Amino acid sequence: MTTDMELLEEMVRLLQSRKKVALCTIIEKVGSGPREVGTKILLSEDGEITGTIGGGNLERFLVEETKKAFREGKSKKVVFSLYKEEREETIQTGLICGGELTIFIDVIEPKKRLIIIGAGHIALSLAKLADIIGFSLIVIDENAELANKERFPMAERIDTGNFFENLDKLNIDQKDFVVIVHGDPEYDYAVLENILKKKPSYVGLLGSRTKVSKCIKRLKETGVSEEDLEVLHAPLGLDIGAQTPEEIGISILAEIINERRKT
Repeated sequence: MTTDMELLEEMVRLLQSRKKVALCTIIEKVGSGPREVGTKILLSEDGEITGTIGGGNLERFLVEETKKAFREGKSKKVVFSLYKEEREETIQTGLICGGELTIFIDVIEPKKRLIIIGAGHIALSLAKLADIIGFSLIVIDENAELANKERFPMAERIDTGNFFENLDKLNIDQKDFVVIVHGDPEYDYAVLENILKKKPSYVGLLGSRTKVSKCIKRLKETGVSEEDLEVLHAPLGLDIGAQTPEEIGISILAEIINERRKT
């Protein structure tokens, strides 16, 4: 039998591996049922299960309800009927124990990851703000004098050197948010071309409309499709008339929050 401690340790492990989980707890029991109030079971978004609330149909129905909660991105309460006859506002399980179990499905997401390409003034302001609202931060820049732990103590990881190698090591995917604030046009274009292939949730490019239009034109000439460009926000940030690095950081983060709530 899995203990609560083991279950919670597994939950931490899954979250650290960037998997969404649901901690499902029996919060009310009426009549007969296989397990008592407080019993927990842990489910991950890719189907891993730790613990049990009784097995069989009950767990199969719970898995289906948890999948719905994952898709909706919301925690919820569900009531499972263990009676032979149908009962209103309950999910029929086919079991005939003679009771009801109310289970709270608590959807828990890992920290969203923000990858900042560049380590200048805007990158620093953005990192400070993103840290406050709970992003996991990674900073990439070829300049170790800018990209270091002294300037970015909040960063989980700082990579310098060959940026293509660093990007490949990260295994960027559709859960990630990427912001390119380096500044050098050729560097930014090369990074953008590389990043779009990895299909993150959001890609932001700092620059003027002229710079952005030239980048997009070059990308299309190399075969990048309109669909591939749907994740690109350029020029990045909400238009709030920002001028200072701090204001620009706020405008970028506001746009990222807006996109984050859609995922």
